[in-house]
Parts: sequence; C-alpha cells; structure tokens
Amino acid sequence: MRLALYLALSLLLVAADLRFALLSPLRQAVAAIFWPIQRALLLPVEGMQDASAYLAEIRQLKEENETLRARQLEQANLLLRQEHLAAENRRLRALLAMAERVEAPTQAAQILSATRDPFSRKVLLDRGAAHGIVEGQPVIDETGLVGQITRVLPLTSEATLITDKNMAVPVELARNGLRAVLAGAGGGVLELKFLPINADVEVGDHLVTSGLDGVYLPGLPVAEVTKIDREASSTFARIECAPLAGVERNGPVLVMGKLAATPPPNAEPAPERSSAKARKARSMRR
Repeated sequence: MRLALYLALSLLLVAADLRFALLSPLRQAVAAIFWPIQRALLLPVEGMQDASAYLAEIRQLKEENETLRARQLEQANLLLRQEHLAAENRRLRALLAMAERVEAPTQAAQILSATRDPFSRKVLLDRGAAHGIVEGQPVIDETGLVGQITRVLPLTSEATLITDKNMAVPVELARNGLRAVLAGAGGGVLELKFLPINADVEVGDHLVTSGLDGVYLPGLPVAEVTKIDREASSTFARIECAPLAGVERNGPVLVMGKLAATPPPNAEPAPERSSAKARKARSMRR
C-alpha cells in the first residue's frame, strides 16, 4: 500500500509538472543551493584539464622553437655562403677585367698555401711546368702586382711575393714619373730605395711598374706611399709603402707570360752576310 501510494504520488507530480510546471521554482531553488558545491567539485577536473593543455602548449612551443632555431642556423649558413660567393664573384670579375687590361697572355692560377719559412714571403700555386709556367713570370691579381715565379715544379710553382726581402721591382711614381726601385722590407711592408731626401714623393702617391727590366709590363699598380722619413743626417729618404695587391690573401691570381723582346722602332734590319761559297761563285762568274 505504501509503495502504491508513493507511485501514485509520483505519477501525480510528474503529470502536474508536465502540465502546469509546478516544480520549476523548486528545481531552480535546489540548483541555486547546490551550484557552489557542484562548482567546487568541478574545479579539480578543470584544473587538470588546464594543466594538461598548458604542458602540451609548452611542449609544442619548445618543438617549434627548436625547429625555428635549426632553420635559422641553416639560413645563416646559406647567407654566409652567399656572401662568400658574392665576394669571390666580384674578385673573379675584377680579375677578368685585369686580364683584359694587360697587354700580355695570362693564365689563371690558384694560391694553394704559403711556405712555412717565416723569413720568406712565398706562396704555392696550382700551375707548374706542365701548364707552361716558367721562372720569371709576373703574378698579379685584380688590384696589382703580387710577385714573381721563382721556382717551377711539374704540377705546381712557387711565387715570391713583392714583400719578400730578396725581391726588388723597378717602379715609377704615377704622379710625376719619378723612377725608383721598390724592395720588400718584410712584414708586409715595402720600401723605396736610393731616393734623395728632396725627392718629389708624397704620402698617398701610387707606384706602378716602369717596365725597364723587361720582366713587368709598364703601368701595373704596385704600392702606395704610406710614410716618408727625411732625416738631414741621411743621404737617402726612408720611404715606406703598402702593397696594393692582396699579397697576404689566398685566392685566384693571374700568371703573366714573359714579354717578347722587340727591336727598337727605328732599327734597320742588318744586311745579310754572304758566305764564302757565294763569294767564290761570284768570282768564278766574273
């Protein structure tokens, strides 16, 4: 009987709620009373979800950061290589222009290494006797004279730089044509020899080859005057110069062919000497 009573009451309440919504205020009151409890029970769940999402975002950001860093390093490497290639391209273009300006056959070569002797300034080139290299040929780059071939091997050759103490180059001042001898002083410094203290030389003057020795073409850039010391007690002035070419730099260079000996412009051909047989034949005809 009690169960039947409760069932009847339940059905009556369901029907009344569906028909007239009598229990809606009661439900709202119960929901308002239990909402703080429900919210408190949901806080740990939401906190775990937020913490999990936060950790996932940190992991993703770390992965993206590592990826971006690796990409940045790759791009930096490519950028450095592009700058190096651009600089080498400019040097090769300047070297090609230099080869077109000189009036002598040239051959491209690459500096392989410098000699281990600390008292000499020499470099090793990747061209030798097999490539037609001979001793005495000048070596230039895109800015001026580098040195001279002093030793030839079958596949390589050795060039002595103009800054070597045993190297001397006849030069002249581009400004006034004053002739002098430029010698290496060691340590990447050049020195003009045997010029009096009153010589017309100024700091900043450019020196070019004079061509008097028949080895170097006249007009090749060699050095620039950097320091002049005129002491009254000395007969000659001490004039220091800096090379214009990259004597301390590895890279491509040009090996110039030797100048061909040409007769003077007003020289007349020597008369042919008749042999003894020709003179005898003429006398017999007479």
